Amino acid sequence: MTDLNYHHLLCAWTVVREGGVARAAKALRVTQPTVSSHIHALESALGAPVFQRAGRRLVPTDVGRVVLQYADGIFSLGQELMEAVRARETRGPLRLVVGIADAMSKLVTYRLIEPAMRLASPIRLVCREDRVDRLLAALAVHEVDLVLSDIPVPPTVNVKAFNHLLGECSVTLFAHPTLARRLRKDFPNSLAQTSLLLPSEGTALRRLVTDWLRQVRIDPPVSGEFDDFALAKVFGESGAGALFVPTAIAGEVRRRYRLTAVAEVPAIRERFYAITAERRIQNAAVTAITAAARSTLFN
Repeated sequence: MTDLNYHHLLCAWTVVREGGVARAAKALRVTQPTVSSHIHALESALGAPVFQRAGRRLVPTDVGRVVLQYADGIFSLGQELMEAVRARETRGPLRLVVGIADAMSKLVTYRLIEPAMRLASPIRLVCREDRVDRLLAALAVHEVDLVLSDIPVPPTVNVKAFNHLLGECSVTLFAHPTLARRLRKDFPNSLAQTSLLLPSEGTALRRLVTDWLRQVRIDPPVSGEFDDFALAKVFGESGAGALFVPTAIAGEVRRRYRLTAVAEVPAIRERFYAITAERRIQNAAVTAITAAARSTLFN
């Protein structure tokens, strides 16, 4: 099949929308023979008729109905594009509303979003942190443009949304330098006598860590559970316990906190997702986020 000519497709779409060739010609400001020739050219390119006669009227064939359904999406999207550009010219920076799962690491979240802030076009960022189910409900009614999460869309959530895997990484155990030196000697057996600072029950990382501890048959004491894992890092600095951190941000954890890496745990793999309401990512800022995550952060 030859490349699709969108002028030809527009003529066929307008015939249906306007109710005939004559009205389509008037709407497009061309002659009726031009409309007819464009339709014939479209049918030739597709290798199938788009219209058939029903008395004096042209009605879509089965193939035509499929073609025109796609045309609806194509030209509606084109209209949205024009409106978005006009809105940006009058309103200033593009507004990007990101929903962030409350279990997500703040450093990972920053690393994911930061590439969008470096686009040539200015971005006005709005971050909303909440439970994944609530964020997905907001996504469904277009209150947020994107949800960042460490779990895909749960099967129990009745929302049309699409998972885009950004990448995965192992985790690394961190602790206060004095505790880290002691833990390194016989890791992971050394964990048996060490308090852990863990994410809250029900989070993806908590489940992954718990499963791994069962596999290595170690049952360490837990000295703290945290909804906000940034707070766990502060407790870790004080020597209250050891904590697991995504390896993708291990370098930044070393620089920002008084914590030392004990060991990487390759058996624990944490995944991160961008969740959108559309299968195809069209927002330039969201594209920047997904591209940078896959090429740099989790590469």
